Amino acid sequence: MKAKNIQVIGVGSPVIDFVSEVEEETIELMQGEKGGMELVDRTLLQIFLGLAGEAPVKTPGGSAGNTTFALTRMGMNCAFLGKLGDDQNGRYYKGLFNEIGGDCSRFKTDGSQPTACCVSLVTPDSERTMRTCLGAAQSLTTADIRPSDFDGCGHVHVEGYLVFNRHLVETILQTAKSAGCSVSFDLGSFEVVDASRDFLPRMLSDYVDIVVANEDEAAAFTGLHDPQASLDVLGRHCKVAAVKVGEEGAWLKNGDQTVHVPAITTNRLCDTTGAGDYWAAGFLYGHLKEYSLLKSGAVASLLGRHVIEYRGAALPKKTWDRIILDTATILNKKERENHADGCQ
Repeated sequence: MKAKNIQVIGVGSPVIDFVSEVEEETIELMQGEKGGMELVDRTLLQIFLGLAGEAPVKTPGGSAGNTTFALTRMGMNCAFLGKLGDDQNGRYYKGLFNEIGGDCSRFKTDGSQPTACCVSLVTPDSERTMRTCLGAAQSLTTADIRPSDFDGCGHVHVEGYLVFNRHLVETILQTAKSAGCSVSFDLGSFEVVDASRDFLPRMLSDYVDIVVANEDEAAAFTGLHDPQASLDVLGRHCKVAAVKVGEEGAWLKNGDQTVHVPAITTNRLCDTTGAGDYWAAGFLYGHLKEYSLLKSGAVASLLGRHVIEYRGAALPKKTWDRIILDTATILNKKERENHADGCQ
């Protein structure tokens, strides 16, 4: 059997994030609700960039992109499948991924549209409100998806935002499973779930091994407002399920085993951009290396804690060095046989 030289391939929209701190009143000038993500056209994007002020922080982004960048930083062999524009932002995105050791051979290019951009406005309560113009990313079609894209790949991580194109996401999942890949799926946002409740249950059951949701997404999917009850429902569709509950940590399920993992708190909360994506990266890192739910969840909490201490989803090298050392400590630590923190 051919060796799986790519441990994880992320699939989604490669996006350039422009992150800026704003006052609450600025959000009131925007259409749509505070929090979450909404799609806008290029004209509205420019208006929101104006609201961001003169010097927003520019970082590579996108849900699956953030997760894949983080896994690459942690030393896993990763690739990414998504479409960039043939422009400065596209070269910036691909260049950064290549610089940290990512495999860029699966990127697609659209010469007629700009690279996707997202304005992420962070209010004093550290909540981010995102408005995204997908540009080239939305021109990814089924014709771009080839079996060779998944050659040598062990695991595929797919972002929920792709569900807005149901035929595309199903083609991606079918092709990945035909290549022998395991699949994780991040529900992405409550807007994604609300728009796809008639499609998501079958999709999860048919193709997905690991589903990741926050409590709002889980509630939108199940109609239940108890995270543990939502976890049980998600666990009927996928073998492994995770429901994040913010400062209360996360509930995790693998078959018949259910555990609760506490969050790792910080007094340096700056910006929640990328927190869920980094959490997913930490969990996948532990799970794909066959560590327990508790250890995988602890690594997830570690990454989620560090990214919220910075504006945007890019961390300095010294922080990654600390994360890698702390991850090794977590994974090498002997677990107690009887856990008192929520195991059932």
